[in-house]
Amino acid sequence: MNTPASYFDNQYAHTTDPWHLGERWYDRRKYNLTVAALPRPRYPRAFEPGCSVGVLTELLAARCDHLLSTDRIASAVEATDQRTIGFDHVTVRRMTVPEQWPQDSFDLIVLSELLYYFDTTTRTRLLDKSVESLGEGGHLVTVHWNHPVAEHTCTGRDIADHLDTLTSLSRLARYDDPDFTLTVHEHNQGMCPALSPACAEGLA
Repeated sequence: MNTPASYFDNQYAHTTDPWHLGERWYDRRKYNLTVAALPRPRYPRAFEPGCSVGVLTELLAARCDHLLSTDRIASAVEATDQRTIGFDHVTVRRMTVPEQWPQDSFDLIVLSELLYYFDTTTRTRLLDKSVESLGEGGHLVTVHWNHPVAEHTCTGRDIADHLDTLTSLSRLARYDDPDFTLTVHEHNQGMCPALSPACAEGLA
């Protein structure tokens, strides 16, 4: 079953940053690696569901022309809105995925520390919606914790293996850290290998 909504309500009940995402070197390093893994220098339209307090959002904003970031918790949306107040091209909304989903098409979707809160059926539905929202050649980036947590239904490695079974995606990169797994997949109907940054610039 999915992690109950009450778990998140309780986490944010007494603090705006329950996981201390804006404080720890572990998270700063992970977010910097996530942004460094983006295959393109810039994306016209990007979507980041489950943005929490917006630490990664702030980094993604520098690489996107338009960025939509969402979370189901009102205080997290407010924190992200304040963190990105200087970025006119960033929109922050309260939204519960996958039940609520934007109608837009995106060039980049980033799922960070999100998918392991869902059971297999719901996680598959969320990934299907992500793929449907990606334009041809768009990138899906995921990064998730690998250590066991009672509220998590799986690990980052499990999610990476699941992504490799989706025929509409081709894997461009996978990084297995002891603590988390980061993946980059390209939406190309799985008909050909994903285009590497070097190939995209005619270097290989």
